[in-house]
Amino acid sequence: MHNYSQLFYHFIWSTKNREFLITQEVEDILLHYIPIKIEKMSGIYYRAGMAKNHIHLIATVPPSISLSSFVQEIKGGSAHLINKSILNGYFNWQGGYGVISFNKKLLPSIKNYVANQKQHHQNDNLINVLEKTSDESG
Repeated sequence: MHNYSQLFYHFIWSTKNREFLITQEVEDILLHYIPIKIEKMSGIYYRAGMAKNHIHLIATVPPSISLSSFVQEIKGGSAHLINKSILNGYFNWQGGYGVISFNKKLLPSIKNYVANQKQHHQNDNLINVLEKTSDESG
């Protein structure tokens, strides 16, 4: 029996204490690691984009995996790799995350938004609903 699903998610999470730890070197590691990790979990990677203290990720998560498990796998594995490679135990992600689901028709515009994170933050041209993480109220 085969199951069908078409679910699109925009995830966002921050570095611990929102420290500016996402350097170009860290970003390069994440952009290499995350698509491979998602594929190993039978998900689909669409795009990731980063600012100095947080990451945006667009992906399809298979229904057999909870969203929290999906994010935890990516966060745990990526932090381990970054610490092993360059930051010697100093890199940590925040405990939570934000996620919204969206319609496939919005995929191109959300991918574009995520791809241009540095410019959006530099120009303060942000879409608030796509910037919420679990450490923010309201």
